[in-house]
Amino acid sequence: MVTIRAEIPSDTGPRESLLDRAFGRNRNRKTSQRLRHDRAPADGLAFTVLNKSGRLIGTLRLWNVIAGSAGPALLLGPLAVEGRYQRRGIGRELMEHGLNMARVRGHGAVILVGDEPYYSRFGFRQASVQDLHLPGPVDRKRFLGLELVPSALDGAEGLVTGSDALLAPMEKVLAA
Repeated sequence: MVTIRAEIPSDTGPRESLLDRAFGRNRNRKTSQRLRHDRAPADGLAFTVLNKSGRLIGTLRLWNVIAGSAGPALLLGPLAVEGRYQRRGIGRELMEHGLNMARVRGHGAVILVGDEPYYSRFGFRQASVQDLHLPGPVDRKRFLGLELVPSALDGAEGLVTGSDALLAPMEKVLAA
């Protein structure tokens, strides 16, 4: 049994360790990280998964971005589940929870860079972001979008940029 809950400040260390194990220490060099760097996740859209003993075993965060001409959207990621807990449906539960909460909060679209075979089961498609581009190199086959509101990404083109203000130094410490 696992519990999905809103991320809290004490999750920072365990979350960062999990992400280092899942994606390597060079994960902060990725293009999608440029959109997240020094920004806080979207309000109410950062989640952790705890095992039955209360240990953090999963994480998912969504970030406010401007998806070119489509306007406000969310950037999903990273999503990670501790290795020994994978293939138990935890990632799926976490994705469904995060996407549902994004809908409830009124967001229209979500974009991400990830494996299409995994994310397509949630409705993510390359076609919806074909004329958008990120601020750096990315494998176009891994750049995907999902409309939470019909037509939210119709005709979207241009550069995806971060939309929240950069955190002040003290806010960085508190948000980490």
